[in-house]
Amino acid sequence: MASVTLRNIRKAYDDNEVMRDINLDIADGEFVVFVGPSGCGKSTLMRMIAGLEDISGGDLNIDGARMNDVPPAKRGIAMVFQSYALYPHMTLYDNMAFGLKLAGTKKPEIDAAVRNAAKILHIDHLLDRKPKQLSGGQRQRVAIGRAITRKPKVFLFDEPLSNLDAALRVKMRLEFARLHDELKTTMIYVTHDQVEAMTLADKIVVLSAGNLEQVGSPTMLYHAPANRFVAGFIGSPKMNFMEGVVQSVSHDGLIVRYETGETQRVAVDPGAAKQGDKVTVGIRPEHLHVGTEDGIEARTMAVESLGDAAYLYAESSVAPDGLIARIPPLERHAKGDVQKLGATPEHCHLFDSDGKAFQRKIVEVLAA
Repeated sequence: MASVTLRNIRKAYDDNEVMRDINLDIADGEFVVFVGPSGCGKSTLMRMIAGLEDISGGDLNIDGARMNDVPPAKRGIAMVFQSYALYPHMTLYDNMAFGLKLAGTKKPEIDAAVRNAAKILHIDHLLDRKPKQLSGGQRQRVAIGRAITRKPKVFLFDEPLSNLDAALRVKMRLEFARLHDELKTTMIYVTHDQVEAMTLADKIVVLSAGNLEQVGSPTMLYHAPANRFVAGFIGSPKMNFMEGVVQSVSHDGLIVRYETGETQRVAVDPGAAKQGDKVTVGIRPEHLHVGTEDGIEARTMAVESLGDAAYLYAESSVAPDGLIARIPPLERHAKGDVQKLGATPEHCHLFDSDGKAFQRKIVEVLAA
């Protein structure tokens, strides 16, 4: 196991800078997930850690040693890619043993390593089969097993579940969690799927356009996002955003007025906010209630029923992207119905004109 430290890491292709001043501490044995939309730089950052991309600036340390110029094979890492990259003419046993054979490892050691990895991954009964005889989930386990046999200090996973169907992805997420508990090795995992990030990570790293937006536990990122980008990216369905201006400020929060004249009290630390400042109120779907006396007037567009829950989709002039509210599964709303949607002050987020979040009162509860 090993810690991984990034200090002022940069990546540029000629004059095009794609990663900027990335500072990150990954503790020994931690499961860290890099998440963000396509093109945000998460795979590039992982490839720099692996040594597959040159580092344009800054320092990368693994287990306390600077790794910028160390070849990938000598970094003590093992990487599992999106594609399984298995040799089709080899058995599972030979696929998992191949890297150790190239390294000149003795046969008894190879056999012990392969069979131990296969047992951990519950594929020890499949070692005589070839890849074409396996399911997608089994092939991915072989790719992971090949990495385990190397006994790396750090595991790197680059969107390993993206080729699997939805049901198998759920099953494999549980397998990754179990694997981490069993091996207790440092793991870095890249995905664009924020559900994977929320369910697997000890710590989530949110990236956007080459910038590190926020680092924290899944709970902290969900309840106390640092900015509007993180708030909109973490959570499914996404957070509702409503544009307004500060009407009044008090020691225990703000009152925001929308262009329609409706208002919303928000329980945040007001900081330097003053009357007239442009702000954005954020409310998660589970906290946006239908039929409140105070709130935003909105017109129902559709209701999505998921069996155990339902989501009401509505339009309002103060919410450019529309509104989503979680409602009881048997509650009925006809298209075109007009009702008010509102939330309690403690469940509201607030962002300034630059997208930076005001500190919420709930942060004190989370920190305790």
